[in-house]
Amino acid sequence: MTVAEFLRLPDPKGDLRRELRHGHAVVVEPPKRAHTRIQKQLLRLLEPLAATKAFATIELPFRPKPEYEVWTADVAVVSRDRWEEETEDDYLSGAPDFVVEVLSPGNTMDDMLDKQEICLANGCRCFWIVDPKRQQVLVTGPQRTTAAFTREMTCPLPAPLDGELSVAAIFIAP
Repeated sequence: MTVAEFLRLPDPKGDLRRELRHGHAVVVEPPKRAHTRIQKQLLRLLEPLAATKAFATIELPFRPKPEYEVWTADVAVVSRDRWEEETEDDYLSGAPDFVVEVLSPGNTMDDMLDKQEICLANGCRCFWIVDPKRQQVLVTGPQRTTAAFTREMTCPLPAPLDGELSVAAIFIAP
């Protein structure tokens, strides 16, 4: 299925949404409360660091490739210049500069690694997988090396952000 065909599909009922993954329309259930809490906490931590340099948000729809893909990032950061260049009535073109995915029971590691690889190959500078069960963050950069950061550690933030983020702070209930 192409993006044009995908966009002609009727909206799913209720809180469900669709993504286009490798040319297949997939219905995605809304995140559970714990997942949403971590997304919101990450956004609260990242927004002040983004300030005027970047745009940070949750549930950002984007097209990592020009065709056959329309995904949503749990948390995304895009440089302010790039954000302002984008067309208002379309999805973000390419992957966000920084993508954070929060593991949910329905995610498989295969799905996460596939998303990570496609994002890194299409503009993403850094991809995080946040694991609530283990309270750790897996950080992968453009060279495809991955480092695990535990609750006692801080994660370095990629450009366009500066500094680092406490892993423990991600899991603190607001």
